[in-house]
Amino acid sequence: MHGPHLRPWTASDASALRDAFLSTPDLMTQLGGADLSTAAAAEAHIAGPLASDDAHRAWVIVDGGVAVGSVGVSAIDRRHDTAWLHYWLAGSGRGRGLATRALAGAAEWAFADGLFRLELGHRVNNPASCRVATRAGFAAEGIERAKLRYGDERFDVEAHARLATDPAPVLAPLPGTVEP
Repeated sequence: MHGPHLRPWTASDASALRDAFLSTPDLMTQLGGADLSTAAAAEAHIAGPLASDDAHRAWVIVDGGVAVGSVGVSAIDRRHDTAWLHYWLAGSGRGRGLATRALAGAAEWAFADGLFRLELGHRVNNPASCRVATRAGFAAEGIERAKLRYGDERFDVEAHARLATDPAPVLAPLPGTVEP
């Protein structure tokens, strides 16, 4: 497939994941302190946290044939038809709407899979992530004080949600392998 798109993570993405981690300092915080500084560690991360199962789906954001980010649906709760969405981009993928389009694609997958309420949150000191969420149709719902802790520092989080009944954003989701 040509152009930016989504597909499942594979072991062959390990070097690109490592390179993204090493070239984008804020990813260490974004990825919960995971050490992805070697191809072996990145491959283990792909086989672990980025592997899809009944409660989690993850896709690589590909641009120019290279993995530049990730989007996922996790904490899938079938009783309440809810899930948590997450996304990140390496520096090389930022500023072109890729995260917004990837998030919209993941939300489409989740709604097609029968989920009703999708949630996400971002640190309040990350306005770019807020723009991604808002442009992908996720309404801000409030601030959760001191929700996240990275090292010794705590961060407030702005919560967002999108319902299956909300209007879809006016943008083209990234194409690719995003099937229920």
